[in-house]
Parts: sequence; C-alpha cells; structure tokens
Amino acid sequence: MNRKFKKSLLGAAISFTIYCGSALADTGSLRITVTDDAGSPIAGAEVDVHTPESLTTKKGVTDTNGEIRLVGLDPSSKYEVEVRGAGYQPVKSENILVVSGQSYALSFELRASDDVIEEVIVTGQRVRLVDTTSTVVGQDITLDLTESLPTGRNYQSYLQLAPGTKPSAGGNPSSKSGVNYSDVPDARGRTSGFSSDNLYYIDNVNVTDNVTGTFGGSVNSEIIQEQHVLTGGLPAEYEGGSGLVSRVITKSGGNEFHGSVNYYMQDDGLVADNRHLDGNKFSTFDSAFTLGGPIIQDKLWFFTSYQIKEREDDVFSADGDFLREVKRSDDLGFAKLSWQMTENDKLIATFFNDPVDISGSRDSSVLNNRNRTQRQGGDNYKLEYSHSWDNMVLTLEAAKHEAEISTFAADKSTRNDVAYLADLSNPSLSELNLGGSGSDSLQFRNKDTWAATFAYFLDTNWGSHDIQVGYSFTENERARHLQYTGDEGAQYNSIANINTGATFGDILDERWRGEVPFSGGDAGFIINAINASADSGYYYDLLDVDNDNEISLAELKTLTFSSTAGNPDGTINAYRIIEASNEPFTVKTEGNAFYIQDKWSYGKWTVNAGVRAEQWEHFASDGASIFTFDWEFAPRLGVTYDINGDGDRKIWGFYGRYYDPIRTDMTSFAGTVTGLVRDEQVYIGDRWLTFRTRGPGDANIASTTKTPYTDEFMLGYSMSLGDDMSAEVTYTNRVTEDLLEDYDLALYTDPTQSGQYALPLSYFGLNGLEDIPNYTIATLKGGKREYDGVEFTFRKRRSDNWQMLASYTYNLASGNSNSDGDADFQGDVLWLDPRAPGVYSDQPGNIEHLFKVAGSYFFDNGIELGLVYNWNSGLVYSKTFSISGRHLPVQVEEPYESGGIVENWVDSDAVGSQVASSYGTLDARVKYSFQLAGYEAEFFLDIFNVLNDQAGIREQDLVSGDGEYDFGQEVEWVAPRRFYLGSRLSF
Repeated sequence: MNRKFKKSLLGAAISFTIYCGSALADTGSLRITVTDDAGSPIAGAEVDVHTPESLTTKKGVTDTNGEIRLVGLDPSSKYEVEVRGAGYQPVKSENILVVSGQSYALSFELRASDDVIEEVIVTGQRVRLVDTTSTVVGQDITLDLTESLPTGRNYQSYLQLAPGTKPSAGGNPSSKSGVNYSDVPDARGRTSGFSSDNLYYIDNVNVTDNVTGTFGGSVNSEIIQEQHVLTGGLPAEYEGGSGLVSRVITKSGGNEFHGSVNYYMQDDGLVADNRHLDGNKFSTFDSAFTLGGPIIQDKLWFFTSYQIKEREDDVFSADGDFLREVKRSDDLGFAKLSWQMTENDKLIATFFNDPVDISGSRDSSVLNNRNRTQRQGGDNYKLEYSHSWDNMVLTLEAAKHEAEISTFAADKSTRNDVAYLADLSNPSLSELNLGGSGSDSLQFRNKDTWAATFAYFLDTNWGSHDIQVGYSFTENERARHLQYTGDEGAQYNSIANINTGATFGDILDERWRGEVPFSGGDAGFIINAINASADSGYYYDLLDVDNDNEISLAELKTLTFSSTAGNPDGTINAYRIIEASNEPFTVKTEGNAFYIQDKWSYGKWTVNAGVRAEQWEHFASDGASIFTFDWEFAPRLGVTYDINGDGDRKIWGFYGRYYDPIRTDMTSFAGTVTGLVRDEQVYIGDRWLTFRTRGPGDANIASTTKTPYTDEFMLGYSMSLGDDMSAEVTYTNRVTEDLLEDYDLALYTDPTQSGQYALPLSYFGLNGLEDIPNYTIATLKGGKREYDGVEFTFRKRRSDNWQMLASYTYNLASGNSNSDGDADFQGDVLWLDPRAPGVYSDQPGNIEHLFKVAGSYFFDNGIELGLVYNWNSGLVYSKTFSISGRHLPVQVEEPYESGGIVENWVDSDAVGSQVASSYGTLDARVKYSFQLAGYEAEFFLDIFNVLNDQAGIREQDLVSGDGEYDFGQEVEWVAPRRFYLGSRLSF
C-alpha cells in the first residue's frame, strides 16, 4: 500500500468522525469544498454542521483537495455550517438546506488573517441544488412549501404537489406507469381510479396496505418535517414498483421548548352551490397541538402531538329527501424520543396511531339499507439504533404497523341484488338494491419489519466509495372474520319479476341493468355440477333437449328462471351464495430482502451500481406454506456526469428492475384452507344446485408463477439556474410484465374450448388435472403494460420572498391488462385474454398531459399568498358493459374466428378509446402572521376551486348507460368552490 493511498484512508477516517443518523434513505448529505481567496484548496479545515431541528451533529476536516462529505444529516432547512482553518478568518453560513436522499454541494472561500477575529456570517450562501451524484427522480415536499399552499391536511394530499402524480380523490394517485383504473365500479356505478402500485413510509415504517396496495396508515399533519416523493431512478436500497414511493420524515424535539396549537374549520355555508348534485349539510373541524423540547440538553429530546378531526354530514337523496346523519372521527397521536446516548450511539423511539370511526357513507347514492359503519386504524411502533465508527455506520430497525379495516352492515336483512333487462325497464336504485349490505367484516392487516443496514465510506486515489449493505425481514398478516347477515347466511342475485321467464342465455347475451347473476365462465362449472349431482336425472329431464345424456352450452342457455320460492323479497330466483362456514382465518406472507450497492465517485463521474434480492413465502390459514417464490434479483445501475465539475449541472442515465410481490389478497384467495366456506348456487327447476365452492381448496398458486416486475430506463438532464433555482428534464421508459391472474384450468387446458390460446399443463407446473381447485393463480400469459413519458420540472426554493414548483408531464401508456394481483376476468373468459383481438390498446386510467404550478409570495408585512393550479388533458377510459359486478370492454356483435375459436371478441374501438374532457383547478391560500408577546400567531384562509369551475372529471363508460347517465355523460365533477378557515399559535 503506497503512502498516498494510506493518506487517503486516513483522510476518510477523519472526514467521517461522527455518523449517527436515522435510516440512510431518510437522511441527506452535504459535499463541502473549502478554498482560499486564490481558489486553492485548504486541507485540514475544520467543518461543523448542525441544526436546531436534529440531534445529529457532524464535524470533520477537509482532505488534501479541500473537500469533505458529511452524510447522515436529517432533513432540515435550518442547518448552520461553520468552517475554520488555521490562519484564516472563520465563517458561518445559516439556513442551509438538506434534503433526504440528496447530496448537495456547498463552497466556502476563506480569507487569510494574522489575528483571531470574530466569526463572519456569510449571507446568501449558495447551495447547488443539483445532486450530481444521484439518478433519483422525485421532489421533497418541505414545511416551507406545504405551510404556504392550499392543500389537504394529510400527507396523501401533498402527493399531488409532486410532478406526474395523477388526480385521485382517494389519496392513492397513480404516477407514470402505475395502474390508475379498476373495472370494479364504486357506489355510483363508476369505474374507480386509484393506484395500488405505490409504497408509503412514515419514519421508515412501511404503512402500505398489504391487501390493497394503497396507503394503510395516516399521521397527524403537524408532525411532518419533510415528505420525499420518489418517482424513478431508485438505487438498490429502495423497494420499488411501477408507482411512486412516499417517505414521510417526522419532526424531532430541540434544545429549546417549542409547540403549537391550531384549529381549522369548514361547513356547508362556506361552500358554493353544487350545480350537478345536491350537496350535504356538513360541518368539520380539525385541531392539533404539538410540544417538543429537551429532556437533557444535546442528549435527549422529545416531540409529541395529538390531532383530532371530526366531521358531521346530513346526507340527502337526489330528490332532496333526508337519508341519514353521518359522523367521522379521527384521532391521531404521535410521540418521539431521540437519544444521543454517546458520541457514536443514537436511539430513536417512535409511536403513532390513527383510529377512525365512521358511522356511514356520505355518498347519497348509497341507500340506507346498504349503509355500512366502519372502524379503521391502529398503533404503529418504531425503534431505531445506530452506531458509528470512523467511516462506518450500522443501523438496526424494528417496526410494527397495525391496521384495522372493519365494516358492519347497518341493515342486517338478507342482501338481494336484482337485475333488469335494459330494454324493458329503467329501475331505480332502491329497486336494484334490496335487503341490507349483506355482511359484517372484521379485518386486520398488520406488518412487522426488522432491518439492518451497514454503510462504509472510503476515499481512495481512484475516487470515493459509499458502500451499503442491507437486509430486511417483513411479515404481513391478514386476519379476517366475514359473516353474512340475514336469513340462511345467504346473499342473492335475483331477476326482476317483470323479466320472469328470462333464460340463462338471456343473462349471457342481453344487456341488463344492475348486478348480473352469471358470466360465461360459470357455464362449465354448472354443467360439471349437474353431471356430479345426485339429482342429475332431474336436471337432465329439464335441460337435455336432444336426450344425448350430455348438457351442452346451448342447452344450458335454455334454462328458464321464473320461481320466487323462498326468495327474501319475492323476486325471481337465479343465483345465491351461502356462507357454509364463517370461522375466522389468518393468512400471512414472509419476505426477505437483501441489497448491496456502491456509489463510486471519480472526478466528474458517479456510478451507482447495486442489486436487490427479494424472496417471499406465502402461508395458508392453517399455517402451512403454500408457495415460495424464487429469489428474484433486481439490478440497478445509474451513471451521472457533472458537466462542469462544479455541481451546477449533470446528465445521467439509469436502468433498474423493480419487483412487485403479490399481496395478501391473493394469499387469501389461494390460502383460505380453514374457516370461510361459501357455496355458489344456481336455481334450476324447483331447487338450488351448488355449482362452485369458494373456500378451502378453492384456488392454488401454480408452481411456475413468477413475481411481477417493471424494467425502467431513464435519461435526464438537470441544471442549477442561479440562486435556489433548478430545472430538470427526464425521459422514462417502463415495461411491466409477469402480471398475475387466476386461471380457469378447465377452459385453458382444453384446446377444444380455447384453440390456440390454450396453455399446456406444464405452463402451470402440472402433470394432470386431478384434484385441481376451481382456480389457479399463475402468470398471465402475454400480459404487459408499456409506458413512455417526458417530464419537465422547475423548482425555486424559498428565498427573496418567493418559491415555486412547476412541472409538465407527458404520459404515453398502453397495454393489455390492468391486473394487479386481483382475481379478475382475465384468465376466466377467452375473449379477455391478453393475446386476444382488441385487448391491447391505450391504457384506461391514463392521463396523457399534466401541468402543475404551485408557488407562494411572502410580503414583508406578514401576509403570504400561495397559489396552486393543476391542469390535465382528461382521463382515458373504455366502452364497457356491466357483468358480475365489473365494467368490461364491449364485445363485437358478430362473432368471428381467432386462434381457432369463434367468439364475440373485444371490439377494436372499446379499450382505452375514450378521453374525458380536460379541466384545470385553481386553489389559493392567504395567511397572515404576526408576533404576539413572544408567540407567533397565524391566520389562514384556503380557497379551493377559486373560479368555481365545476368541470367534469369522469364520464359514463357503460354503452347502455346506467339509467341515470348515458354513455359519455359526465358522472363526476370538480367540487364547488369552498373556503377553509384556520389559525395557529406557536412558540
């Protein structure tokens, strides 16, 4: 080892004298260069970095190039950087910004001095806001930004500030290639739009719902220090997928006591008239307090907060009749202890919870008999310990996330969904929805995580290395107790009396309003059940028209429905599902993840290379292992080039793979081998026949199933535009494959039924069809989603009395499946096969053009004005018809041959062929702040939809309409102009 290399190692050891921070992904860093007034580097200059918002303090000395990297800094905009050099005038710079996951460059020039003089404060110190060592794409949503803009009071609404996130009323916005469409309609019969591809973290606690993939936990909005929204270019330390990653970092205490109390309110008197729907009478308030400070100065800090949100609604029907009063109560607690045990040891303990009680639905289309109460939320715990050596750090974490999602039927009578032939009647909602909501569901979705991360920092003659190795273990648990309400523990799908005499063929071939009892995929199960029945002779006498001792599909289509015997509402019996057993059940998944990565910086180049390995095992309700996915390896490679070598601009490229492990919804589908058993029955003649059993042994996971993945390729250019301003342009290409679905093996393994679309038994890892359950979860053959996008972003940090975040995103998304781990119709019917005609097209749920601008101006008299304007080009959707609770793309009227099968394939002008109208919204905030006897008082007025433009958001996708709205008519609109009042007192 030569002397120069030894010297570099020594410099590295000195440079990282202190490294005690939170999880590495939640911290940032500074790259500081110190020179004299001639521009020559100053070696051995002492650098001290600290902030009143974190216990983390970093000290070190510059190397022979006058440089030092200080890592593991908690996010804050109030850092102080002090620089001292022997024989030089000391300087200090204040209000330096550190952002999690980013490394910013900062330069200091020291002037020679023979005398010891006072430290000089450098004002207007420029931080180069381009991280020339990273390919990560995203935005940090800081306190400076959120507290000056009109936004909802939760971290989910802050996501809308980030470039590329698409509008989402449910708080789970899609980003880039993330799925933004579900064919399951909401309470108003509209296809829903939300993303199940995102990951949500709060203080590195993964609160993503393990069943739905949506956010599974909320926090008090007063405790957010920073929210980092990541949308691409992620190194191996991050999980990822085709959606965004939201990381909320919470506040700590301080060496001085500080706190606040606030109150926000709104009621229907502050809302303009709704031009499209009768609005509810409501009132709401939101109040919170915070308190933080030292228990031991510079050693032990605390921060605590409690927020309560309450809302009361009087819900009215479309005719103006009072339906019900609905109350919602959210209680959000938070407590955090930060203990700097020694110079090298730090311990952080965090607790937060989010219990919610909801007495019913605020949607006026939900009738009282279908109303449900809800109980949600749970407790969350996090313990984190870190220890540092000279240039190494070990971080250990343990976290527990609890989430209850329970619903209860307000009306316990038997559920009965009634279908009407579309050409004969136009039923009301009450005629379609008889009986209660049908079930009570007690459900818990819990997650435990243990993680260890080791980081090693090394400076050599050939550049610097930031090497990280990490391991995590995660256990997801879904515990559920589902109980059908009403007589017989049954739920009915009946036919209206006006349509007595309707046949099975009518149900398959005609257009209906309401929930249709059967689909084409049920025919095979019914025929098999007839053949296996002890009463088969009775059924043959009714249906075997040609007396060949076989029931064909054509013969089954003659099955006539006309009996009301035993029906709970005297309607025509067709279908029912009976809960044969309703014992509680629990399924779970266990995941191991390992990653290693090295960020190597040499001259103007930085290469971040790594690999992430993941493995998941699924456990049934009896505790047995039902499937273990192979270890999947996700390579990540990012290369950046600092164009001028001064940290002002970069060009970069990235390739990476992200895996999307299947959630516990599919574990439940394949792993419910005890407890819940449901029999599906069809009414034939004068009796019910069970044709399918859902429950133990109902489904399995094929041994050949692969984990869905997304490959991402990105190119980007970023530049600094003067003080506190930066701009970036990125190109993204993503391809998502190995999608999951459940298959009807009887259909797909029989070439006489599926022709060239048939799949061999080996595709499912099978040798024969003996003892195979009704459905098999497998990789969806040919399923793919493709995305290309370009994004322009401009960011102006707060300075000179203003700040701004503006972006434009172009999204081009296509594919042949919206499947995301849910059991849907693809794999059950041939005409929806991804390889079938008409299925591949523009992706429903996509929005092609997005434009966003948010900014605020701070007047010297204490008044602040914030504005947010969002515009989009309209939602892409399909032409659909309703069947079995789904909105599926319309089929051609005249069947034709494809792949050896004659079928009513998907119409070529159905999938993704429609675009809703474009619209934009303008929101504003006015805030006035002033000092009062040592306290700061703030008053807020938020105005949402300032122009009161109640534009259409979604349009009716059912080609036959739903009896209320015709195809292409607007069915959802921007909410009317509304005011929100608030105040805060802080010290």
